[in-house]
Order: sequence, then structure tokens, then C-alpha cells
Amino acid sequence: MKKIEKFFDINMVLMTIYSALETVREEEGIELVYDIDATIPKELRGDVESVTHVLTQLLMFVFQNTPNREVILHLRAPKDFLDEESITFEVEDTGIGREKALSFFEARIKPVLERLDATATYEEETAKIAVSIPFKLHDLGNRRYYRLPDIGMLGKKVLLISKSKIVAESLQKMFKYFLYEVDEGAEAYKRRGSNLAIYDIFVLEDSLLTPGIEELVQKVQEKHDLKFVILQEADHAEVLNKKFVSAYLVKPVMQESIFELIVALFEDDIKDRKIKKEAGKPIINMEKYIMDAFKKSEEAYVQMEKIKEELMPMHQRKESFSQNVPTEEGEENALVLNVEKGLEKSKQKGVDYIDELHDFLETFDRSDVYFRDIAKSKAVWQIKEFAIDLEKKANAIGAERMVKLAEKISLLFVYDNLDMLPVYTGKYHLELKKLFTEIEKYIKRHA
Repeated sequence: MKKIEKFFDINMVLMTIYSALETVREEEGIELVYDIDATIPKELRGDVESVTHVLTQLLMFVFQNTPNREVILHLRAPKDFLDEESITFEVEDTGIGREKALSFFEARIKPVLERLDATATYEEETAKIAVSIPFKLHDLGNRRYYRLPDIGMLGKKVLLISKSKIVAESLQKMFKYFLYEVDEGAEAYKRRGSNLAIYDIFVLEDSLLTPGIEELVQKVQEKHDLKFVILQEADHAEVLNKKFVSAYLVKPVMQESIFELIVALFEDDIKDRKIKKEAGKPIINMEKYIMDAFKKSEEAYVQMEKIKEELMPMHQRKESFSQNVPTEEGEENALVLNVEKGLEKSKQKGVDYIDELHDFLETFDRSDVYFRDIAKSKAVWQIKEFAIDLEKKANAIGAERMVKLAEKISLLFVYDNLDMLPVYTGKYHLELKKLFTEIEKYIKRHA
């Protein structure tokens, strides 16, 4: 198959992968951190779908086989990135044996590696697994350099505290890129005399926030200009309506995140100089990126329906699926959640309907992200299995609209219409939200 190369932002790829692996990360209790060489350009040219597939498979394999609960994906590149260079994606000290690693290369990613002209290697001494992929540079002037736009943003002191050692070390490295003085952890804070007033920025993981810390931060802020930043997982992020919180930093954190954070924190403090920052580059928020992608696919779905309806002869508009495009046919009478039907099916199976509903919520939580990613990469067997499982589980609880949607997804293979898959990610996202709402309402009423 011919490679389809295009320009893409490597940050967006890494965030998509981070999101797609959320379920397995939580199941295995793994903290994932990206460590990106500053020489790697933001925008690259390559086969982005294949790159996403390989890196997702690589991390999935590591998560499922490593004894470590903290994993760092290093992105390495030559100091001087020329027109075309290879970037190496590597995980060190995996604790995975050679035979298992080589078997993974051969059975899971060999065809895609060949497609990318990439190589996979295993290092015995450190149990390091690495994949090296060649990329072209879009523009020699578009290298990954971050220069703070005002001298008033330099020379800051940072205290950062996180439950994860690798997250703390990663953040420390990224702040030090700007020559900031960084103290990491409670012990370093104590060595400084437990004096929060000496810091300009205090970064704290949200799960460690206590009323005592809140009170301390507010007390210091009364006399000193302390910026208090909450570090959050995107999937559990919430905006605290508290004035003492200066900003939020959402995982996965990358160098660009820290750059934008610093600008956002101190731009109002600079009165005499105009700060120039890149337009359209907010603090990287993975959740916002994902929701924007869903919104676009939802809009594409609606637009496709409108165009299809306008072009179709009047007498054929009720037979639209025979034209190999999605329609709403039959859905006007279908219920989001037909409780009566669900209760009947549960009774036939001899199971509790509430348990069936809980099982559906657990099984398909965040499945819209998963479906979007496998649809984007056209992972045929994964999509087929997903549609079959979705139809079966939805039918068991009486989710009529979801059953019809699963049937339509399956029919795309029958009509060889896989180009429509991206459109269905938005449709599925909408239907899943509606169904989850109805399920949660029912469970609440019958709890």
C-alpha cells in the first residue's frame, strides 16, 4: 500500500495516543510521560496514521508486559535536524525479555514498520525497546525553540510537587529549559525552610490539594506574587472556582505546555512591554483537543446528511441507506433506552437489569475516543469487533438507537464504504452521550 504523507503536529499525535490508551493506563495503574528532545520540530511530514498506529501498539505492548508503573516514552533526534532525519521513540528499562519483544515486532507491527521504512530494535542490557522512523521537515525555521517574549518572565523560582516521580522530573526538566530554578518535592521544600514565599510558581498535583495547603497559598498570596498552578489529568479535570488558583496544567504536559503556561501567568504583570505570543496556541489541553475533534466530526455528519438529502431524488429519500450513505431511517421510532425491552431481555437471561446497565457503562466508558482512533486508522478487524460487541451489549439493555447505529457501522463493510467511518465518530459520540444520560437517570431512580 502506498504511503500517504502529509504535514502534521507531533504534539497532536502524542495527545491522541495518550487519550486512546486511557483505559489500559488506568487498568494497569501506569503513569505515562513524554520526554521530547528540544531539537524535534513541531511540524513533520510523514504517514501520520501509520505512525499513530505503531506508537499506540508499542505503548500498549509495554503497558501490558512491563512490571513498571511509570513509563517514559522518549523522543530522540539528532542535534541538528536537517531536511530528513529519523526520530527514535524509545522506552528504557521495560523489564521485558528479548524473545517477547522480538515476537511483538514480528507479529504486531512488522507490516507497518515496512510501510514507514522504520526499524525496531531491542537492547539487551537495558531492556530498551525502540522504533526509529524517518521524517521530513516542513520548514527549517519551524524547529522546536521556545523563547520567552519578555525579560520580566525570566529568573523565576518554581516549587513542584507530584505523586509521580517521573512526572515531577519531567516538569523539572521542562522548567529548567527556561533556566528556572526548580525545587521538586516536599523534602526540597523543607530544605528551603518550608518557606513558600520564596517561590514565584507553585505547581501541585490536584489529588494532593488539601484545605491546609489552600489556606497557606492564600496567606502567602496576600503579601507575595505567588502563582498557584494545579496539575490535572484531562479525564478528571475540573475548574475550581477559587481565586487563589492561577492556572491549570493538563496532562500530557509537553514543553509547549510550559511555555504557554509561563506566558499566561506573567503577561498581566508586564506593564511596559508588549508581549507577543503565538496566536491560537493555548495551554495544551488534551480534553479540549479531543472534544474539538468530535465537534468537527459531528458537524461533518450533519453536513453530509444535508448534502445527501438535497442531491437525492424525492422518491428515493426514504431508501437512502441503499445509496451507501448514513441516514436516520427507522430512528425516529427507536428509543434511546427502551427499559421495557431491556427488562424483558434481562429476565430471559436471568440477570439483574441494573447490573446490565452498570456493565454497559463500564464497558463503553470513553469508547467514543477509542472508536474515533480505530476509525481514523481504519483498523478493520478492531472496528468489526467493536460494532459486533456494541450491537450485542446495546441490544441487551434495550438501547434501540445504539443498536441501529451499530448495524449501520457494520453495513459500511458490506457496501465497502469505509471512507464514511470518520463521519460516524461524531454520530457515535452524540448517541453515547444520550444513552449514558438515560442509563444514569434510570439507575439513580432505582438505586
